[in-house]
Amino acid sequence: KTVKNRKRLYIKYMFGKPLSYTPLFFPPDLNYNTDGYEGDPAEDRKSQDGSETMPFIDESPTMSPHLCARGQDGEAVSPTPPEGLLSGKGLEMKKLVLSGFLASEEIYINQLEALLLPMKPLKATATTSKPVLTMEQIETIFFMIQDIFVIHKEFYDAISPNIQQWDEKVTVGHLFQKLASQLGVYKAFVDNYKVAVETAEKCSLANSQFQKISENLKVKGPKESKDCTTTATMEGMLPVLFFQDLLKHTPKDHPDFPLLQDALRISQNFLSSINEEIDPRRTAVTTPKGEVRQLVKDGFLVEMSEGTRKLRHAFLFTDLLLCAKMKKTAVGRHQQYECKWYIPLADLSFQTLDDSDSLPHIQTLPEHEIEEMKIKISSIKSEIQKEKKAQKSQSRNVDRLRKKMNEQESCLLLNSPTIPFRIHNKHGKSYLFLLSSDYERSEWRESIQKLQKKDLQACVLSSVELQVLTGSCFKLRTVHNIPVTSNKDDEESPGLYGFLHVIVHKATGFKESANLYCTLEVDSFGYFVSKAITRVFRDTTEPQWNEEFEIELEGSQCLRILCYEKCYDKSKLNKDDNEIVDKIMGKGQVQLDPQTVQSKNWHMDVIEMNGIKVEFSMKFTSRDLSLKRTPSKKQSGVFGVKISVVTKRERSKVPYIVRQCIEEVEKRGIDEVGIYRISGVATDIQALKAAFDANTKDILMMLSDMDINAIAGTLKLYFRELPEPLLTDRLYPAFMEGIALSDPAAKENCMMHLLRSLPDPNLITFLILLEHLKRVAEKEPVNKMSLHNLATVFGPTLLRPSESEISKAHITLASDIWSHDVMAQVQVLLYYLQHPPISFAELKKNTLYFSTDV
Repeated sequence: KTVKNRKRLYIKYMFGKPLSYTPLFFPPDLNYNTDGYEGDPAEDRKSQDGSETMPFIDESPTMSPHLCARGQDGEAVSPTPPEGLLSGKGLEMKKLVLSGFLASEEIYINQLEALLLPMKPLKATATTSKPVLTMEQIETIFFMIQDIFVIHKEFYDAISPNIQQWDEKVTVGHLFQKLASQLGVYKAFVDNYKVAVETAEKCSLANSQFQKISENLKVKGPKESKDCTTTATMEGMLPVLFFQDLLKHTPKDHPDFPLLQDALRISQNFLSSINEEIDPRRTAVTTPKGEVRQLVKDGFLVEMSEGTRKLRHAFLFTDLLLCAKMKKTAVGRHQQYECKWYIPLADLSFQTLDDSDSLPHIQTLPEHEIEEMKIKISSIKSEIQKEKKAQKSQSRNVDRLRKKMNEQESCLLLNSPTIPFRIHNKHGKSYLFLLSSDYERSEWRESIQKLQKKDLQACVLSSVELQVLTGSCFKLRTVHNIPVTSNKDDEESPGLYGFLHVIVHKATGFKESANLYCTLEVDSFGYFVSKAITRVFRDTTEPQWNEEFEIELEGSQCLRILCYEKCYDKSKLNKDDNEIVDKIMGKGQVQLDPQTVQSKNWHMDVIEMNGIKVEFSMKFTSRDLSLKRTPSKKQSGVFGVKISVVTKRERSKVPYIVRQCIEEVEKRGIDEVGIYRISGVATDIQALKAAFDANTKDILMMLSDMDINAIAGTLKLYFRELPEPLLTDRLYPAFMEGIALSDPAAKENCMMHLLRSLPDPNLITFLILLEHLKRVAEKEPVNKMSLHNLATVFGPTLLRPSESEISKAHITLASDIWSHDVMAQVQVLLYYLQHPPISFAELKKNTLYFSTDV
């Protein structure tokens, strides 16, 4: 029974009578809500049945009016005794304050004891055939009350003799400090309060025996009247008001003074954490120095802990870094954090390059497993879209699919980051985070270093302060959800699928000459991936790259550009496979607005980063347009011309362009990280394309001088622009059926038969490419390109049908990048890559027992 959202005391809910004293530490429901309050507060204290309820609570979230003193900087300050306070008089007043408090404690303990009286007999009946309440109900209703009683009884027994034998040397500060350090009990009590009240009310209505026990057990307090009704504010429920008086009458040089100040601070912070539900504007807690601790940055990071990857939520405050994990909570309950560790910023340092020889090995999942997760996620996305479009769609099916997708995305998020971010505590403890992007690592490092420029002192948090700080993280956090698609609203942009063409023009604003280059990153499946890198412009303050890149987008929403100074100091290289030792000169990002980038024209933009400006242009081509095969009308040149026409004209078994590109990649690109994955400069690719089409005499010279990624890109472009796929339109449906066979022998027969059915130029070219890709994959430890990676890059290029076949398949969703067909295309090429060497002669010699009709 509530009035204007203000609830009564817990004991009153249970036993029907309000308390008429001010309990010091036993909080009622502290979730008072003054939102929308209107009318006379005095009238509001009356409930519908005419009894008194808790009074209106003022808007101050943490302090009583007496404690609202402000320093010159506007921050709250602790109360201090007035100048000239006489020790004798002050200590005598202190005794009076303590005596009054002790009287309140005595009443409080007696009432707690009375409240506990029915608990034992109720527990005794719980194990009988006719229980009054179940054990679970008893534990819920009487949750933590026994613990609270013990705390206050021990405190009362310890402080009582000191007041009875009072003199100037008596110290009680340590007792209050101990009491404040046990406030965690009250947090648990408050969290359970609502459930306890509801359980008590339901049990009273459902069980006449319990209702009778409740009515008979009246809490006997002093005579009640309007004048002596509880007038406690929220601060009154905790020792804020009391500490104000106690500190006022304690000399600064008395041993109790610093102890009482500390107890007051702990109590205020604890109360602040409880009051956050009343005043969501609260964004900070008080530090030991009396300053405000504010949240500067937070986010989900992967931590390497005891050799395994753990998803953590890191919180950077003005004076410390706190690492927490999300606790599992019941449905409908608020999310909570559990602190794993914290480091004061005064004690924090970063990994130095000299120390990196002793770095632990970072375990990573094989690349093909990462790619398989992406394929599964995209497949589930497609299923969800189909379920939503179906009129008879069951939300249960969508929920089931979303759960599956969340599991896959969370696993991908946990296993994809590889860039180490190490931090140290000067006391010897080290921690290792793994990030997916050098951009993020730079962001965290810069934020911490900026805070460290201030005059910071190391701090040690008590268990209660740590609990309060961790509890505040839920309200303070700026990143609310793990960055996975399943956590996004359906209305949110799904991102762009297709190809983003980016020209990096130039950069200005450098103060000294340096060797400069840029990298491009885009987000994909919840994390950022490096997609392209410009050449290094040597010894300049105004690099002019003018390089174009074609970047594949997989639901991307953001483009990042990082500008580096190249490090040529060999002693600093190869310290760690994933550690970039080049210095970041600047970084910035731009949102990929579909309406802006999807126009046919180039869109020019500038990113400003630490005084540096990088000029670039971009345009976007959707996947359905970029992957179209168009029938070729030309007979000259090699691009867009049937492979049989080219080989006949060249009088060769394999097109010259394929042989020369493969030879050059194997000569100097097989050790290149991300070969065939990293985009080459588009202008270089177009120059090579024109040279091969014109059959110029300078092709070999151009190839030897050209960036290897451009040569790899030229080979991919050749296969992409074939008027029909290398494995032909005619055989495409059979390849799709063959790869789906479950019987290994049947699959082997079918897949080999399909190869035999290819025209000779197609087959020989495919086998040459197959052996080349296998040799590239042998260098996976160096180039990071596995068989699965290569199948992902080349599968759709070699199998994707021409325009007429695509229209039959009705692939309309942009997010069908990893649709069932695309997954199957990757699997077909992977099957042949994983197969023992296939000889053209042996393949043609063998015969099969089943029909050769395809």
